[in-house]
Amino acid sequence: MSSALRVVTLPPTVQGAEAVRFAEQVRKRGASILEVRTDLHTVDAVDVVALRQVLPLLVSERGRPLPPPWVEAATYVDRDVTVSVDAPASKLVASHHAERPLSTAEALRLWDLKLPDTAMVKHVEPLGPPARARELLETQARLLDRFGAGRVTVLGMGPVALPVRVVLARRNALDYVAAGGEWSAAPGQRLLDDAVREARAAGGATSLRRGILGTSILHSRSPHIHLQPFDRIDIPEDGPVEELVDSLLPHYAGLAVTSPFKLRLARHTDSPLEAINTLVRRGNRWESFNTDVDGARAVLKRLRAREAFVLGDGGSTAALRTTAGAMECQLRVLKRAEIREPLSGAGVWTWPDRVPPPDELRFDRARVAVIAYGAPGRRVANEISRRGGTPVMLGAAWFIAQARRQRELWETAT
Repeated sequence: MSSALRVVTLPPTVQGAEAVRFAEQVRKRGASILEVRTDLHTVDAVDVVALRQVLPLLVSERGRPLPPPWVEAATYVDRDVTVSVDAPASKLVASHHAERPLSTAEALRLWDLKLPDTAMVKHVEPLGPPARARELLETQARLLDRFGAGRVTVLGMGPVALPVRVVLARRNALDYVAAGGEWSAAPGQRLLDDAVREARAAGGATSLRRGILGTSILHSRSPHIHLQPFDRIDIPEDGPVEELVDSLLPHYAGLAVTSPFKLRLARHTDSPLEAINTLVRRGNRWESFNTDVDGARAVLKRLRAREAFVLGDGGSTAALRTTAGAMECQLRVLKRAEIREPLSGAGVWTWPDRVPPPDELRFDRARVAVIAYGAPGRRVANEISRRGGTPVMLGAAWFIAQARRQRELWETAT
């Protein structure tokens, strides 16, 4: 398992005494190093002496020169090799940030230079297409051969880079992670809490990873309940999800699939199902399943209705359709344009929290199942109440039922 030091970057809006409190908070959560960058903070914005008493400091020169007091206070000093490697040998992190994806041969030529034997090497480049994961892993392996274990960090950046970064982190010296919230230092960083969760479970972890793949999944509880290593792979709705899952096949035993990719990946894996939410590795291919039917069964059982309307027509609705017939429940799937009068009876709200409901939507004392959970579930429940309905919080019932079946399937991965 990875022994990389977890690096959290100080956000640009956090200064002075607040910066010290931030450092204390991320240290308690498991950060190993605090990075302070010259493009994010001026010399008078932070007290580096106070910060180094909380966490070891990595000071990084980005644009503006490093102030001498920062270099003196730091445990590590990041200098771009295209500018200078003038730093104390015991502190030097020699870095290169490529502007485009590089072949391994191109990357190795950049590092054909003399560095102190104690210096760390940090190579960063845009990931580009997901299939380039193989190239980055080869670059990492060759740099490790040249400079030795414990000295090399290779990072990919971009909207679909997270799963590649976590695979690279297994052999990296430094693992740059995000503290959480709206700001992160680079696209593709995973959350500090997710990295710590994996490290704490390292004794029982397997070499192949698992993860959840979706859009706006910061709230997902899957990393908390599934076996580690388990990644939160949050990519844009229009991201190249098909190419991404193909590139992850050598490294992942299984993936949970959530909104908005259930229909797309059903088509991509040639599934006979309308929508899927689970991928299981079978040698050199993915096998797809829909354990949402277990969740749908749990929700319809709790609603105890012979008839129910459904708001939304995505992957969750496909599972409800599959289940409803066996449970003798008649479903009425409503398109947004069809909602013209108040809805009564029982229903299920399947729209993701990020999808605004139509203005015309009203309820006449309808009982509406909420299958989201956490903060998104609470927001949906508030919308239902505001529009005259009674929310029935069944997100946990759906989640637990489908997750239990997912775990069983992933145990069969080959």
